[in-house]
Amino acid sequence: MTRIAIVEDDPIYTNQLQRYLAQYEKESGEKFLTVCFSDGVELVDHYSADYDILLLDIEMPGLDGMTAAERIRRVDREVVIIFITNMSQYAIRGYAVEALDYVLKPVSYYAFTQCIGRAMERMRRRTKQFHSVSTGKGETRKLELSHICFVEVLGHTLIYHTTEGEVTASGSMSEVERELSGRFFRCNKSYLVNLEHVDSIHGDLVTVGDQQLPVSRARKKPFLDALNNYINEVSK
Repeated sequence: MTRIAIVEDDPIYTNQLQRYLAQYEKESGEKFLTVCFSDGVELVDHYSADYDILLLDIEMPGLDGMTAAERIRRVDREVVIIFITNMSQYAIRGYAVEALDYVLKPVSYYAFTQCIGRAMERMRRRTKQFHSVSTGKGETRKLELSHICFVEVLGHTLIYHTTEGEVTASGSMSEVERELSGRFFRCNKSYLVNLEHVDSIHGDLVTVGDQQLPVSRARKKPFLDALNNYINEVSK
């Protein structure tokens, strides 16, 4: 399912974009989860980096769409941005925030579907995969899966050990294990390991980058089986 945020201060255009998305769903078979914001301040203050597409009106009171996009790009480099505007000169500024496209008001259904189609195609071409984590204070970060070496749980805190450093987040290990099933596997109750980063296993220790993590007796065989399955899949 594709998560889309509509950021528009005019309820007439908000309703129109919602109708267009519903029609596009029927025609394309895509599934959308849509969240609406009435201005840029509301979007930025409540932004979670798990949206796939932003439909951003540029001219809004308080915080305009271009400034909102600039702030969002500081925490989310992957979300696809499409500007909705009645002034074509804003298209040049859109390159600064890596906007995919812009749609001129009044919005025609044909022009809208062309932009959404390009957005969906861009998402399909991506080879990177991301995991969104809540870092506290209402902030959400996207971590590239291939950059996560392992996840550690300490009490009620999750520590993501990545190639860029540690990221502390809230959540439960069981939830993360369900979300990252496939490439990740528990070596004991405290560590969820990215099998891509396993360098070796000696006795009851698995080497992940420059760290050695204990493998519990109960999990050793399932862990080895998961590692062998992963190696066989990537070597095909």
